[in-house]
Amino acid sequence: MLKDVTLGQYYPVDSALHRLDPRTKLAGTMVYIVALFLCNNWQSYALATVFLALCIGLSCVPLSYMLRGLKGILFILLISVSFNLFLTDGKVLWHWGVFKITEEGLILAGFMALRLIYLVVGSTIMTLTTTPNALTQGMEKGLGFLKVVRVPVHEIAMMMSIALRFIPILMEETDKIMKAQMARGADFESGNLIQKARAMVPLLVPLFVSAFRRATDLAMAMEARCYHGGEGRTQMKPLRYQSRDRIAYAALFLFLAGIIVLRILF
Repeated sequence: MLKDVTLGQYYPVDSALHRLDPRTKLAGTMVYIVALFLCNNWQSYALATVFLALCIGLSCVPLSYMLRGLKGILFILLISVSFNLFLTDGKVLWHWGVFKITEEGLILAGFMALRLIYLVVGSTIMTLTTTPNALTQGMEKGLGFLKVVRVPVHEIAMMMSIALRFIPILMEETDKIMKAQMARGADFESGNLIQKARAMVPLLVPLFVSAFRRATDLAMAMEARCYHGGEGRTQMKPLRYQSRDRIAYAALFLFLAGIIVLRILF
């Protein structure tokens, strides 16, 4: 299960999406998320499917690798679909006791499932095609206008980049600790909910200790390199928009406009 977490990981391969400016990918992810929440019919979801499939193809990342990240939201997905499926009023298709399935609930549950799946896969594409350093630089440059109102953009971007970078590290550390505890006779599967929660204590304590140790080592390393925030810092490779980024922005605008038109027409 821990190896199935793909959020925050970088997939090193040469592709059209990898070569895009990180600001373009950040803006594209935000536009994509807004567009998904504007989808309210099968026509708009069909357009979103085509757009997502095109992005996956341009990323050159195997689809099976991206879909591994869906296992982590399977429980949330089931709950969301169940609530929309059984608690939506409308034309009743099936009824048993207090449970009922309506035509409107079936459609709404399908839309909700697609939206959650597309959100996870679409957000994962950004982290799989962008290194943590490029992501930090892109966030800092893209949100640079907030410095006028004294928002610490560099520090916020750095914190988010470190958090994303630590996700796979902590997952790997958790896997190692779990295997070590199981070799010593720990059982994380059997028992009721309370017993399973108690069994997690030998796992969580060393994990938190390891996380604090890594954070301390990182802080000492940054201080040893005279890091004092983003004031006066320069970039070895400054970000510059290329023609491919302009093409990507045009495609994003057309995608968002298409979703809005389909929402109005249907």
